Amino acid sequence: MKRKEENLLYLIFISIVAALGGFLFGYDTAVISGTVTQVVDQFGLDSIQTGWFVGSALIGSIAGVSSGGMISDRIGRKKSMILAAFLFTISALGCAISASFSQLVIYRVIGGIGIGMVSIISPMYISELSVPRYRGSLVSLYQLAITIGFLGAYLVNFRLLNFSTSTYAPESLLLQKIFIQEVWRSMFGAEALPAAAFLLVIFFIPESPRWLVVRRDENGAFRILQRIFRNQEHVRAQIQEIKSLAGEKNKSEWKQIREPGLLRAILIGAAIAILGQFMGVNAVLYYGPKIFEDSGLSSGDSLYYQVLVGLVNALTTVVALIIIDRVGRKQLVYWGVSGMILALLAIGFYFTLSEKLGLSSGFLLAFFLFYIFCTAISISAVIFVFLSELYPTRVRGLAMSVAGLSLWVGTYLIGQLTPWMLETLGPAGTFFLFAGMCLPYMWIIWKKVPETAGKSLEEIERTWIR
Repeated sequence: MKRKEENLLYLIFISIVAALGGFLFGYDTAVISGTVTQVVDQFGLDSIQTGWFVGSALIGSIAGVSSGGMISDRIGRKKSMILAAFLFTISALGCAISASFSQLVIYRVIGGIGIGMVSIISPMYISELSVPRYRGSLVSLYQLAITIGFLGAYLVNFRLLNFSTSTYAPESLLLQKIFIQEVWRSMFGAEALPAAAFLLVIFFIPESPRWLVVRRDENGAFRILQRIFRNQEHVRAQIQEIKSLAGEKNKSEWKQIREPGLLRAILIGAAIAILGQFMGVNAVLYYGPKIFEDSGLSSGDSLYYQVLVGLVNALTTVVALIIIDRVGRKQLVYWGVSGMILALLAIGFYFTLSEKLGLSSGFLLAFFLFYIFCTAISISAVIFVFLSELYPTRVRGLAMSVAGLSLWVGTYLIGQLTPWMLETLGPAGTFFLFAGMCLPYMWIIWKKVPETAGKSLEEIERTWIR
């Protein structure tokens, strides 16, 4: 098939729209980093309650990811993203006006459900509409959107914190409460604007043609694929290929995923999803300002450092997006995770030897940024690409729910355990542990995961069946 027969601009448009769910994912996940100290002080939280506050959205994410795949298999990818966008909007507004800690947690859980849903539906949707030669880059737009969401949250937190300490005071008592006295409310509430925008633009993208074929709507799939490929013969051939692997309609999805080849794919996906969370990235994103404060920085400097972390994260993801289809998924993991191990060991040694050797906070920042660079160009860039590619169309939603559940269980555990680890193991022991967890992840990618770059989803499916 010739390149000119692909409507790449249309593919980019629908991928960007779906990737906006990643922006909300990133913002909702990272905004917590600037609010922890304020919420803890206001409500007098102990360490267990602090972990519950940080992890409450993750509880919702587990619920969202557990049900999101099955919901998308039943009602479609597009309607599922609309539902997630609605949940994000409700969560943002609810957090801004919460009257108690319990209400705040409830609205964080609602937002978490939205996070869990888009974490599997958006990359799955992009993958199902993409062409093989661009699929890695287009799905990586979702990860790029997540990093931009992280950066957006850090910048909003930083600017709102500075605004709250300025001499300007709004006349409205409500605005004074939200923007000055309890600025964490405006940090959460700012998410309502991009959430409403996401809810609006979803109506301008089509349903997944692969989902339509599985649901026996071949005419609808043909119309959508024709806008992407233009060549009618190629479109008909692709629909026939999808149909040939669609399986029996009367066979339940749960029975299908227990088939030996598919079960192996699901277990491998679940393993790399949960292990990736124990390599430290979310601990840095959630508790970065606190870790910087523990090294002797002020709260303002800590948030500024976290903005730099978010900036490196976003810029490196752009690099990964450009090279992922050329270099391949596995090569990115090999080089990136090797760098992560070096960075984590260096951070651990900083907390062990900084006083003895007189190391400055700049040393810590340098290896934090190097760690984020290595993470963004490897495991963060490939995880959603891998999970969106590994599974057959007929069970992709359910299979991604299983893998996504593993990812979010790991994320929840890290959110809960990081304060305990920092207190019990110390910062040095915590980062040494993260370095050790990189080794089994690397082994699984090396031995168990096939290279998927340049292959159609149907070719990848046949790999597992064989």
